[in-house]
Amino acid sequence: MSLHQAGRIAGGASASAEPRIVIEGGRRLEGNVRISGSKNASLAILAGTLLASTGTLTIRNLPRISDIRTMALILQHFGVTIAFSDDDTTATIDASHLTSSEAPADLVARMRASFFVLGPILARTGRVRVAQPGGCNIGARAIDLHIKGLRGLGSAIDDSHGAVYAEAGPGGLVGSRLYLDLPSVGATLNIMMAASIGNGVTVIENAAQEPDVEDLGNLLVCMGARVSGHGTGTLTVEGVKELHGCEYSVMPDRIEAGTMALAAGITGGDVFLRGANPLHLRPVSAKMEEIGLRVTEDAEGVRVQGPRPGVRIQPTKLIASPHPGFPTDLQQPFSAVLCIADGTSIVTDKVYESRFRYLTELNKMGAHAEGEGRTAVITGVSSLTGADVEATDLRAGAAMVVAGLAAEGRTRIFKTEHLERGYEFFVEKLQNIGATVWREDEFGRVSAGRSERLTACSHV
Repeated sequence: MSLHQAGRIAGGASASAEPRIVIEGGRRLEGNVRISGSKNASLAILAGTLLASTGTLTIRNLPRISDIRTMALILQHFGVTIAFSDDDTTATIDASHLTSSEAPADLVARMRASFFVLGPILARTGRVRVAQPGGCNIGARAIDLHIKGLRGLGSAIDDSHGAVYAEAGPGGLVGSRLYLDLPSVGATLNIMMAASIGNGVTVIENAAQEPDVEDLGNLLVCMGARVSGHGTGTLTVEGVKELHGCEYSVMPDRIEAGTMALAAGITGGDVFLRGANPLHLRPVSAKMEEIGLRVTEDAEGVRVQGPRPGVRIQPTKLIASPHPGFPTDLQQPFSAVLCIADGTSIVTDKVYESRFRYLTELNKMGAHAEGEGRTAVITGVSSLTGADVEATDLRAGAAMVVAGLAAEGRTRIFKTEHLERGYEFFVEKLQNIGATVWREDEFGRVSAGRSERLTACSHV
């Protein structure tokens, strides 16, 4: 599987010895970039395949990122057979014979999406044990709504000692009417999957409306589930006895599309996002147009152009909130663009309370940004300057890349393993539209790129 890992040097090595992404800023981006399959939807969909007790699934348009490798290994631990095509974008999956109900703690610690196996394994086997999930450090992301929902379906749950152990009643899971205090994407996904092969009807009120939820719901319907309202605030699931295999293609990644759009905008570029879904990007497109970027939609994708010559990016008030609001995963790269706006912007993140640690890194590049709690104040400057910065989390890394593309001089971004988790061929795609960017290994040599394959998985 062609998945690159830019591992960090262990044992207290200095920043200069770490693998990094290097950018020579000031190049205008221009051309076409193909948008990959959605990272977030793919991980939920791979977890959803655990529900198929008969037949084989073929999942297409998977992104070639390290998180897919991790989820594949987790599925194999449960006894799933998974084989990837030669280009690694299609997986053939047989989950008919599960051999375990306990997720491997070491793999769960790598990413939060591993917690998506909780619902399907509980529904298939009647019991499940999953360690508290890992992932990016961007503040508390409580699992209490997952637990509340599964308890509402009649399962007994013990969440002590750093893990969640759940066991269904003698007759399996039972449908119920559930209200989520917050429209949690993860809780909505887990409850929807668990209820799909339960008994009776489950109604989730205040459900998450993200496209990821809609995409997983579409897969479940393809597998024989009776799901409706997915992608709206009220989601209904009528439990069935079993689900079966099918063929399904993952939707395009709106976060990758938004990141590439912002990279084009901050450089005054002109980039066509081939395959991007305009409807999924509407909350982002509206804000991009508000600050002076130009957005054009058509049947093949979305075109994004920077401000007209001589016109600076305009400041704005941005609030990241659950869909259909502005996506929290694009708050950071959008804030990078606001660093060179002609005025002061106010950015609020209503989803996560600790997502502004990256502002310290932007300030190393000459930005004037301060964060307190869930709000940041960004006073635009005329230009940014290249510096050594860290990708403190996945989307913070994207913000560093966006800022570095517009900065004067050289930017070196460390801890790039975060970026490899979420963006397929990020460096290569930027190179193809005119960016001067490359990877360097710990000795300063230009890296060969993504060549690692997942030897634990077979290929078809």
